[in-house]
Amino acid sequence: MFSKSRINEPAKPGETEAPSRSETTHVPTGSKSGTDQKPPQSAPKAKPPASVLSSDLTITGNIKTTGDVQVEGTIEGDIRAHLLTVGEGATIRGECIADDVVVNGRIIGRVRGLKVRLTSTARVEGDIIHKTIAIESGAHFEGSVQRRDDPLATQSGGARAQATSAQATSHGSDDDGARQSQQPRPQKATS
Repeated sequence: MFSKSRINEPAKPGETEAPSRSETTHVPTGSKSGTDQKPPQSAPKAKPPASVLSSDLTITGNIKTTGDVQVEGTIEGDIRAHLLTVGEGATIRGECIADDVVVNGRIIGRVRGLKVRLTSTARVEGDIIHKTIAIESGAHFEGSVQRRDDPLATQSGGARAQATSAQATSHGSDDDGARQSQQPRPQKATS
């Protein structure tokens, strides 16, 4: 009933039906037929889910990934990720660097991100270097905030030395040049 020879043979006088789909030949999509067809492209790969570090987990050491990380436990070390979400019960002691940082918990250390968001439950003790920042009412933050076009780029040692040098020479305007060149004076507090 379903033979290859029937497809290639001319129809018999009493049979006028066209062959059914199951009787036609099937060319697999991966192989090429007489034309130069490309196989259909597969759907784009789905983004993998975030790596979740659970609340009972304590990590001592640095974490680096190109993916997303959701921290619910305790980390003592630096974290580098694409999206970093710090859960309400989480504590991170170290530098956090990510394209997007969402802080619901506690960070003790520097935060660097293109987009940084401190929710109402956030507790941050350290500097924040960002391109865009959002701080919700109720968030606790102790440190400095600095906007940069590229907060993920590390500042070079030469730039730090220039900043320190500029700070050292801008402390006073008295004529004691010898004292300034030997040791910078501490800044005076102004009210």
